[in-house]
Amino acid sequence: MPLLLRPFQLLGSAVLGVLRALGHLVMFCGSVLWSAITPRWYFGEIGRQMVRIGFYSLPVVGLAAVFIGAALALNIYVGGARFNAEQFVPTIVVLGITRELGPVITGLMLAGRVSAGIAAEVGAMRVTEQIDALTTLSASPKRYLYAPRLIAAVLTLPLLVVVADIIGVAGGWLVGVNSLGFDSVVYLRNTLDFLEMSDVTAGLIKSGVFGAIIALMGCYYGDRSQAGATGVGRAATLSMVSAAVLVLASNYVLSTLFVEFGL
Repeated sequence: MPLLLRPFQLLGSAVLGVLRALGHLVMFCGSVLWSAITPRWYFGEIGRQMVRIGFYSLPVVGLAAVFIGAALALNIYVGGARFNAEQFVPTIVVLGITRELGPVITGLMLAGRVSAGIAAEVGAMRVTEQIDALTTLSASPKRYLYAPRLIAAVLTLPLLVVVADIIGVAGGWLVGVNSLGFDSVVYLRNTLDFLEMSDVTAGLIKSGVFGAIIALMGCYYGDRSQAGATGVGRAATLSMVSAAVLVLASNYVLSTLFVEFGL
């Protein structure tokens, strides 16, 4: 092959590789989603995964939310003081927490904790041939292993976001009352008066999508894990990074759609 055509060959190979990987990902996610919405469902496994994904994530989500809410209140107060608009701190805090920061922070926390954990667990099962054993026994790994994790993540992420919203707003309230001189009753009244149901709904819709992304990335990279501790560790890292990036990207897409449709 002529030397001048070598760069085009490399570019073509790279593009084909990306398309091939994307095709594998779409087919895998589609099959897991189909397994999740069609019977048979393993409710015992779904319940166990809800406890592992939801209940065990409460401490990290709560700590992140309270500090985010407190820092948000401080920064909004500093910015508002430049325009004599300090009274808008409660309003902006509750809107920022419910529409953006609550779902996004929760999604990022679980991308690190849950997605990597799923990838490591599934990857260990893959390299020790436990998944192959399930297939041999005519038990679908997608239906028995992956679908319960997907269902559990989609169901528990909105619940965690509700908790994060409450704790985040409480963190802003604590700072506003104790450090910024706000009256407690006035702060809470302004928070409740300007909060609309659509703000909470937007965050809950986002959290459901984030939960699906987190579970699917963990299952996908765990299923494709290579043999050895290095392969399992690499799968966990890739799942965490992919889930975090997709959470941020999907957040922008969903925010744009909500603005377009007035949600």
